[in-house]
Amino acid sequence: MADLVILTADELKARSQLKRQTERRAARQRPLVRQILRMFLERGAPIPIQDIVAQDALAALDADDLIRIRNGLIDIAYPFSAAPTPFRVRFSAGRERYACCATDALGMAPMVGEHVEIMSQCHHCAAPIGFSATPQGPRHDADGVMVWFGKRADDRCKAIDGL
Repeated sequence: MADLVILTADELKARSQLKRQTERRAARQRPLVRQILRMFLERGAPIPIQDIVAQDALAALDADDLIRIRNGLIDIAYPFSAAPTPFRVRFSAGRERYACCATDALGMAPMVGEHVEIMSQCHHCAAPIGFSATPQGPRHDADGVMVWFGKRADDRCKAIDGL
């Protein structure tokens, strides 16, 4: 048999208020709410929505390791690196970009759907290495090239560091 709780209107109102306060307190711990509270603390003025949406979306991408934000700039958007790395990829019309690692360099041709030239150096002897790749994979000039897998020093560094 079910227990029926009988409450006065004031008791019911107090119970609902307590639940609501508990839920609101928990909600203040969410990253987006904390960001809004920090922004109000810093600015003391209305906050444009686009400031929150962009920052929140970028923070989520950074947390998911799809981009890296450093000093207020996106310096990595996998597979691309803004800073020089040992892995250069030349696209059509001569555009060159740095890849974060060897695997990222190999994946650029299928990602953009065009022929690329990949340039790096041997992990052991530093001899130059260059070969081409199409969206279907490396070309015959890549025969004998090996990818070396290294251990990560931490969660935010490249895992594959040599060809």
